[in-house]
Amino acid sequence: MKNLLNYIQSRFTLTEEDTRLVQHYFITEHVPAQTKLLEAGKVERYVYFLSEGIVKGYQNLDGKIVVQHLVPEQDFFTSLDSFMSETPAPDYYETITDCKLLKISKPDYNLLQTQSTFWSDFIKTVTNEHLNCKLERVKDFQILTAKQRYEKFIKQHPNLALNVSIDNIASFLGMEPQSLSRIRKQITF
Repeated sequence: MKNLLNYIQSRFTLTEEDTRLVQHYFITEHVPAQTKLLEAGKVERYVYFLSEGIVKGYQNLDGKIVVQHLVPEQDFFTSLDSFMSETPAPDYYETITDCKLLKISKPDYNLLQTQSTFWSDFIKTVTNEHLNCKLERVKDFQILTAKQRYEKFIKQHPNLALNVSIDNIASFLGMEPQSLSRIRKQITF
């Protein structure tokens, strides 16, 4: 809970009542590695805060796994469209490592929104941060080489680079594992 409160307080000032509400509505859960949190075709029921561990979000496109999200510690994740519209998700979310999650259900999310002084603005801020990351990622695919994308990835996310399989990293960066292996051999640390 401390990590979640620190994350929120790095962006907003919380009152004692806001802190109590967060503690009341978020549920802590320990999840082992390789556990599916969401399967395509199911409705996303939670917004998660990843306190410890690594999670991947992906789609299965005609048998090919396409990793779209590698979630590091201290970040939020969900299948946003599914969660907000209560429609089936197109993606899967799965733990890569053992994880400590804090989650909030849709009904509790809505209650927190009506009862707190910060939640609506906080969600807008986090959503905008994630949107900006997605836009930057699209731009990176347009202007950076595969090697440059990997170098940027390891600089921004050294923990992910060390703890995520080459197959998942390659998929996330839009390349084949063999190409990433060649790139890794070219780079000296």
